[in-house]
This record gives sequence, C-alpha cells and structure tokens, in this order.
Amino acid sequence: MLREGHPDSRIVVTGNTVIDALLTVASMPYDWEKGPLASVPRQKRLVLVTAHRRESFGGPLEDICRAVREVAERFGPEDVHLVYPVHLNPNVRRPVERVLAGTANITLLEPLDYLSLVHLMKCSTLILTDSGGIQEEAPSLCVPVLVMRDTTERPEGIEAGVVKLVGTERRRIVDDVTRLLTDPTAYRAMAAGASPYGDGKAAQRIVSAVLEASR
Repeated sequence: MLREGHPDSRIVVTGNTVIDALLTVASMPYDWEKGPLASVPRQKRLVLVTAHRRESFGGPLEDICRAVREVAERFGPEDVHLVYPVHLNPNVRRPVERVLAGTANITLLEPLDYLSLVHLMKCSTLILTDSGGIQEEAPSLCVPVLVMRDTTERPEGIEAGVVKLVGTERRRIVDDVTRLLTDPTAYRAMAAGASPYGDGKAAQRIVSAVLEASR
C-alpha cells in the first residue's frame, strides 16, 4: 500500500477477520460422540491430514499417502492416530483409499463441516496440509503446521516459525513429522510461536477505524 502511494497514517493493520471467526467457532460447544468425529480416538495424539491440491495429483499425492502410512506404521496405533477428511475429487479419493484404507491408526472421513474441522484442529497435535486456510488458522490454535507444497502464498507463517514447508517427497514428510512427534523442543518452538495472522480482534479494529475515519 505504501508503494501504491497510500500514506502510512491512513493504513491500519487489523489482522485477518478469519481468525475472529475461527476463535469464535473454537469456543462453541461440540459433541464428539454424535458428530462426524465420533470414530476419532481423542485419547491419542492426533495428526490431521488434508491434501487435495490439483498440483499434487498423480505422483506427489501418491508420495503423500505413502508418507502418511509410514508415519502411522512407525508410531503405531497405541500412540498416534492420523485423521484424513478426504476430498470428493476421484483424483484424490482413489490413491488415498488404495494406499491408506484399512490401516489401523488412520481414519478416513468424508469432508467435514467447519465446526467439526475447527474442533479437530483444536485437538490435533500436528497438522499435515496443503490448504491455504489451515495455514492461517492452525497457528492461532497453537498447532504446528507442515505444508506439503514447495511454495506457499502465505510466507508470514514460515517467517514466524509456526509453519514449515516440507514438499511432497515421502522421506522429508516422514522425517519432519517424526521430529515434531519425538523432539519436545522442536515441537514447542513451533507450537508456542505467535500467529502472524491476527489475535481475534480484527473486526473490532476495523469498526473502530471506520468510525474514527468518519468523524
């Protein structure tokens, strides 16, 4: 905005209103026993997985699925449970079901409503994703995010240390997940970082700024 000629005195940094919505939904009551998450064992460390980007169709998604299965097998059903709400696109569902279905500590779900997704994020130890929205939301819930892409349009999370790019190569995904699940110091460094996207008060700041400007 400065490069476009807007004076600094007219620019108000408010944060993203999506974080306001996220924290509001996260504070709502949720009945795990009656919703789509009824089959998810909350007493274990949960790893949420979402992967559906078109750029990953084919080989990259196959590698992602193999990485998820290797993580499940490495940690075993007594410790870690992976939850994957699977996109409806057959280019996603076919490899996911072929590689991951039947693994004891992996639950494949239908796409989730927002309330369920937020409460799943809130209870997760770690998130593996290629979703832009989750990259913004999870840091406000103090959940580390490993992004299964080579680039991201949201570099703020990378710079803040709460999000890390891991690409789609199986070995790197497994290594980074393993590190966060076995190294408390590395985990705390990501989980304790401040979200760069807002603190849940963006709407208040926007209203205040509009009222001030209208005087």
